[in-house]
Amino acid sequence: MKKQLISICILAASIIFLPAVPVCFAENSPVKESAALSAHETENASEPSAVLLKTPEISDYIGTPYKVLDVSTGKILEVSELEYVIGAVCAEMPASFETEALKAQAVAAHTYAERQRLRERSSPTKELKGADFSNDTSKYQGYFTKEQAKRFFGENFDENYAKISAAAAEVLPCIITFEDEPIISAFHSMSSGRTESAENAWGGVVEYLVPVDSSSDTEAPKYREEVRYTKEVLSHKLKTAFPQAALGDDFTKWLSVGSVSDSGTVLEAEVGGMKVSGNDVRTALALRSACFEVKYVGEEIVLTTKGYGHGVGMSQYGANAMAAEGKTWREIIGHYYKNCDITELKTAK
Repeated sequence: MKKQLISICILAASIIFLPAVPVCFAENSPVKESAALSAHETENASEPSAVLLKTPEISDYIGTPYKVLDVSTGKILEVSELEYVIGAVCAEMPASFETEALKAQAVAAHTYAERQRLRERSSPTKELKGADFSNDTSKYQGYFTKEQAKRFFGENFDENYAKISAAAAEVLPCIITFEDEPIISAFHSMSSGRTESAENAWGGVVEYLVPVDSSSDTEAPKYREEVRYTKEVLSHKLKTAFPQAALGDDFTKWLSVGSVSDSGTVLEAEVGGMKVSGNDVRTALALRSACFEVKYVGEEIVLTTKGYGHGVGMSQYGANAMAAEGKTWREIIGHYYKNCDITELKTAK
């Protein structure tokens, strides 16, 4: 993978050529999936040898601060690039993951932030009031302040924060680019065993967000999960989500799977004679992924999911498995984001 040196101003000048990111890229949950992973699945991740690392000072890296709108106060906070990337990794990936996986996550987080900042410079969002993004995780990447990280990590704060800080500081100048532009650095908790294309997940082709092998995900905690709903509960959920669907007397025909992608994503399903997407069903029934199978047992429907998240871009569990096998953060990024470059941004003097 070639290495380029370009300045922030050059990237800013090229922002007009950046493709618009569909809303679903931002809202369809690298943030939600990863936050859930951090909050609920950290205890299931393999714990590497605990090594207390020196926490780098924020002043060690002098760049252009990000402007973050605090939605609770309405104030715009100026956050250094290093501080922001550290906080994003704290919010998005378990500290127990391998260091090289944390570095890959840091680069992905930095890329997201840089792309968003450049887009705001080109076409400001009124609600952001001049900020690059906000701390509303339903719309933007997750981010913990140091105080939030202290509360989140509890008694393990010093060790975890130092580990993440050191990983972020090592890769900080780097972002992922495609044709000299920051990429849509989508990521998710774990795939079905093969990642999904942006086209199948969101309906838009992105050259570097294509399916790749991530078979180690099948060994991740809670890879396969089962959800059961009674006939009554299913009826309520389907009628709420799909009011135009005609649910007949035969319970077993209310929901069926139609076409499925090579990665296992349900592309089309049928609800009461109505064609819907697998993502629509996932949302309606609160499933972990759109890779699911349906069967009926007595008066219940049983839905079995594989993986967790939209499946596009970097699998976090896959990245951790690659790191455990000795792969570097560059190799992890090269695997999940095809034909992309690692670009080092110049620091402000």
